[in-house]
Amino acid sequence: MQIIHHGGGQGVTGSCHELVIGPKNSLLIDCGLFQGSDASTTGSAFEQLQIDFDLASVQALLLTHCHLDHVGRIPYLLLRGFDKKIYCTEATVCLLPLVLEDAVKIGLTRDTTLISSLIKKINNLLVPVPYDRKIKIPIAGSDSEFGHSSDIGGHVTGACSPISEVRFRQAGHILGSAYVEVFVEQKEKSTKVVFSGDLGAPYTPLLPSPKSPYSADILVLECTYGDRLHEGRRQRRQQLQKIIETCFENRGTVLIPAFSIGRTQELLYEIEQIIHQSGNKEAAKGIKWEDLDIIVDSPLASRFTEAYQELRPLWDREALRKIKRGRHPLDFEQLLTIDSHEEHLRTISYLQTSGRPAIVIAAGGMCSGGRILNYLKALIEDPRTDIVFIGYQAKGTPGRKIRKYGPRKGYVVLDDKKYAIQAGVYTLNGYSAHADQKNLLRFVNGMRKKPAVIRLVHGEKKAKMALQHLLVENFPEIEIAF
Repeated sequence: MQIIHHGGGQGVTGSCHELVIGPKNSLLIDCGLFQGSDASTTGSAFEQLQIDFDLASVQALLLTHCHLDHVGRIPYLLLRGFDKKIYCTEATVCLLPLVLEDAVKIGLTRDTTLISSLIKKINNLLVPVPYDRKIKIPIAGSDSEFGHSSDIGGHVTGACSPISEVRFRQAGHILGSAYVEVFVEQKEKSTKVVFSGDLGAPYTPLLPSPKSPYSADILVLECTYGDRLHEGRRQRRQQLQKIIETCFENRGTVLIPAFSIGRTQELLYEIEQIIHQSGNKEAAKGIKWEDLDIIVDSPLASRFTEAYQELRPLWDREALRKIKRGRHPLDFEQLLTIDSHEEHLRTISYLQTSGRPAIVIAAGGMCSGGRILNYLKALIEDPRTDIVFIGYQAKGTPGRKIRKYGPRKGYVVLDDKKYAIQAGVYTLNGYSAHADQKNLLRFVNGMRKKPAVIRLVHGEKKAKMALQHLLVENFPEIEIAF
């Protein structure tokens, strides 16, 4: 058995791991885009999107969740001839076509016929799997694809060894996210490999908290925040409110770059709670929280928010209690959504001239694309503007540079033009959808049977080294590698 990293092994993005079970059998776990400096070190833009590894032995693709750095290369996988099943949770099946349709339009083609054909092919390959349900995966040489009452799928023919089963468990990162348990039977040897995907922090808005697996022989563990700790849920919401009220002293716009799926919905949830608790309190002089404009400028985010509402049964108990009380945490009165490009441009012009305080949540999360770029170009040189970062900013992205050089009143290059950063710049790491160092340690500690090997992925070298040191200190019997 062997694990090969085709992405995400040495960087933070581009997650793509191949579990080699035998000469003719392997499983692919995720197939994501490289972003930021990870992309710049992998050749040209065209080259880094290509699937440059052999697919002959790959029997299936398993998806942990549908963020682009985990699924963005799937269209290129299909263009290489991949036609095996794609297994993921039921919520990911609902959300994935939205993600990939948008990604294809931006990075591959705007030909609607080709896009429709590609999405149709992806839909035909998707297999929805309920959480916590163990299923068999077809393998070359297996007697049947599935063999008991809880199975999903059809049949293939041949001899019956080896056997591979998988189970998706709640990861608490975004709706539908999972860590994947892979069970491999080879002759008389049984091995369990766990791929963490991206783990969420406990008490993430809307989502159940992740629970550790009972056991693993090998754990492939993400460590995006392996060297940092987040604020607690209540503390970070209070900090968000305080920063917004501080920003509004300038009577300008608060820009929050956010990923369309996950982070946007969590922010809306938290802002609705602030409005509920502080409606009559002034967010800025002369304007109350209950009268504040909350603008979501991302057609994709709006579609995801609608999908989140359709998937309410997967929300956590706290969110469901709010619904029962008549509250609408993702669709409240102060919320304005921007769809058309024309309305997007009018909104930017209005905010430039009006001086009316507003919160704008716009895609994308690292400022490397999406509608946030137009807001930044128009407003970053205006000292009334404030930019609040709530998520990870990969090396090489404009977001990372704004966060670094903004406090020094430096500059950033957006679409080949230099912009002086006159806006205020704030960072709220507590709103990351990733587990922090303490959460990652808890995930390992919660396993009743500890793995023999932990392989750290999806993190910068500094984060990996910090987490490795902590894990070695706490679990000296485990081999910690990266």
